[in-house]
Amino acid sequence: MTSKQRSYLKGLAMNIDPIVQVGKGGVTPELCAGVEECFHTRELIKLNVLKNCLDDPKALAQTIAEHTRSQVVQVIGRKIVLYKQDRDNPKIVLPR
Repeated sequence: MTSKQRSYLKGLAMNIDPIVQVGKGGVTPELCAGVEECFHTRELIKLNVLKNCLDDPKALAQTIAEHTRSQVVQVIGRKIVLYKQDRDNPKIVLPR
């Protein structure tokens, strides 16, 4: 992903609310399945890492991205933005 594409996705992510919360259990198979389910309807999702989760948000983002085969767009504080392009019907067209 180029920096121009990442910047474009960051702009889109500013207007969406977190739809998944990472709690004290950290990355679990159920969490990854829930994130994967979200990617069926959306290409760009935002996650919120709760205060009772003691893991590093950047490490959590990388782990979740590996398990869901998605890309980390950004990690700011306790917010994570992930992107996974829909292969059949892409909704977000990235700039070149």
